Amino acid sequence: MYCPAHFAESRPKALHALMREHPLATLVTMGEAGLNADHVPLILDTAADGSTVLRGHVARANPMWKALRADIDALAIFHGPEAYITPSWYPTKREHGKVVPTWNYAVVHARGPLRVIHDANWLRTQVESLTQQQESAFAEPWAVSDTPPEYIEKMLAAIVGIELTLTSLEGKWKISQNQSEDNRSGVVQGLQALGTDDARRMAGLVTCNKAAPSEH
Repeated sequence: MYCPAHFAESRPKALHALMREHPLATLVTMGEAGLNADHVPLILDTAADGSTVLRGHVARANPMWKALRADIDALAIFHGPEAYITPSWYPTKREHGKVVPTWNYAVVHARGPLRVIHDANWLRTQVESLTQQQESAFAEPWAVSDTPPEYIEKMLAAIVGIELTLTSLEGKWKISQNQSEDNRSGVVQGLQALGTDDARRMAGLVTCNKAAPSEH
């Protein structure tokens, strides 16, 4: 990923927060026939020794895990808030017109070796963890135990587990750091006026940005 220094985000707390808030990752792997891209919710887990892993599952019918090349690391891409930025939001447009459109976004790239897991207990624990994480927002959360045991066993038999041990974590927060303070204020106002969830989240990131303007 091309990432100029002023867009780089390396704080583990910020990277982990985005990964937890946006768990549906694009998982890129190398197979016998070339690159594969799957879209998989992944749960981040940090162990007491500091090691960090991502856990998830894919359909057993998915050929990705069968053709996986173990000698090449996998890449999980987590996509955070994103928004088109119109130059009309910049005060400098009215001053000299030397402005162009751009796109703001926050992403995390997580790399490491990927292993496939068939253990039924591991799979059940992973599915329960993912379910609890996502169902916690509901007034009456659904639980795996709500479903007949024989049906759950059938569903678990149709998936395989995946675990990515992280060896590299890279973040890119492209949030108008290369603009003047006035232009950043204009971006925040413009995004807030759009009223969408992503626009509001991006406005929050731009507001929190304390980086000095860059000419890059």
